[in-house]
Amino acid sequence: MKKFLLLAIILLSVNQIHAQKKIKWMSMNDALAAQKENPKKIFMDVYTIWCGPCKLLDKNTFSDKNVIKFINENYYAVKFNAEGTEEITYLDFTYTNPNYREGRKGKNTTHFLADALRLSGYPSLVFFKEDGELIQALPGYKTPQQLEIYLKMIANDDYLELTTTETWQKYQKNFKSTF
Repeated sequence: MKKFLLLAIILLSVNQIHAQKKIKWMSMNDALAAQKENPKKIFMDVYTIWCGPCKLLDKNTFSDKNVIKFINENYYAVKFNAEGTEEITYLDFTYTNPNYREGRKGKNTTHFLADALRLSGYPSLVFFKEDGELIQALPGYKTPQQLEIYLKMIANDDYLELTTTETWQKYQKNFKSTF
């Protein structure tokens, strides 16, 4: 019996370690539904198939153990193709991409949610409050160390106090990186 219990504990530990090796991505619809059960902020990676920096973000940033752990613990993580066909109901409106062209090489038409979020390029990292309200979109590729300040500032609600350029600069200066 002791050997069985020990084996079960080891297997559960290995399973937990393996679960932390990747970000637990979900759809926006699933994240919004999860917020109703357990309020948590949403972190959205907005990408396109053809975007080189988007692929680098996956390879270099979203594979970092510190980023994975922090996002999984503090956010619902959403992977959203800005040129995809997913139907997303957000703030009582259903967003689609009716002009999407199947089989098109390179750029395709933009999903209406990406337009509604007023994204200026890809990748874009978008943060939402626990009730789904937009906080901010952050354009461009970020290393784990560059992303860390935003992940922590928003998770801890520090952004609510950063209302001027001066307070933001002071926050950046005093920020202690642990990634």
